[in-house]
Amino acid sequence: MHIKLKGKSKNKRYQMKKVLVTGGTGYIGSHTVVDLLGNDYDAVIIDNLSRSKIEVIDGIEKTTGKRPSFYEVDLCDKSGLEKVFELEGQIDGIIHFAAYKYVGESVAKPLMYYRNNVEGLLNLLDVVKKYEVDNFVFSSSCSVYGNIDSLPVSETTKLNPAQSPYAYTKVVGEMLLEDAKIEIPANFISLRYFNPVGAHTAGFIGENPAVTPSNLVPRITGTAAGKFDKLMIFGNQLPTRDGSCIRDYIHVMDVAEAHTAALKYLSKLNHLHSHEIINVGSGSGVTVLELIAAFEKVTGIEIQKEITAPREGDVIAVYSDTNKSTKLLNWKPKKTIEDMMLTAWHWEKANT
Repeated sequence: MHIKLKGKSKNKRYQMKKVLVTGGTGYIGSHTVVDLLGNDYDAVIIDNLSRSKIEVIDGIEKTTGKRPSFYEVDLCDKSGLEKVFELEGQIDGIIHFAAYKYVGESVAKPLMYYRNNVEGLLNLLDVVKKYEVDNFVFSSSCSVYGNIDSLPVSETTKLNPAQSPYAYTKVVGEMLLEDAKIEIPANFISLRYFNPVGAHTAGFIGENPAVTPSNLVPRITGTAAGKFDKLMIFGNQLPTRDGSCIRDYIHVMDVAEAHTAALKYLSKLNHLHSHEIINVGSGSGVTVLELIAAFEKVTGIEIQKEITAPREGDVIAVYSDTNKSTKLLNWKPKKTIEDMMLTAWHWEKANT
């Protein structure tokens, strides 16, 4: 349902300038801030630094020559969140990344995930309504699809049961936006992105979690750098072409550009109360073993690995249909698997 603007200036919508990025010192958030600054947006970062480091702000400044505003605020602290809006004045758009994201951890600590990911979003939506923010981009995930019956997955693919509490918090997040669009005069986009990897070529920001990484690429680069004795591969007898899980890997800067493209799309709308769901992926699937092989090819380093049982909560195979992102956002990924692995390795070497 789309409702035309009433009582709001279209000029404000076409002159979007200041963008709030929650979780902006995180991996995808920091790269998106870099892309926003490169497109002449003013970026304001909120992050509680529970899963990232304040030094990321320095990396953003070294990369862009600009230093974004930063507030150490937890989204579950609504009063602290409102203070940011009072201090910053008009916020034209929000990109919401701030959430816990580790599948295994969510299986072990589901209450923590629901409390952080869902309560944080609810508080943010209350503030969106109170301060009349028109444009909202939500960091969703391909994990909402569950185990897929047919590939590739499009935005109209039926959602099968979520395979982890983390995934279900993303399902709930999308449902909240779908319902909230009726009450809140704003436009929402949920970007279901697949597996962001790699790092900015300048080498000042990359994937550097404050906890021991569980995602595949930092485990690969960490093993190559000697941080880990070996790489655990969760399953090699699954119903895929080489028995390992299939994922749709995409360079983090391509993902960052998709968020900027989403804001530009929203700024051109002449209605309110809408919610679009859009896949952000490469459109092709790569197995775990193929990804490792790509790393070994571009670096010349052989990874020590061990096969173990499939991990609880992991989806067997998923990759995207990207027609909608091309049509609505005029966006396509540019970087290859080799680009992803090489930039990830350069980042690892610079920070080991």
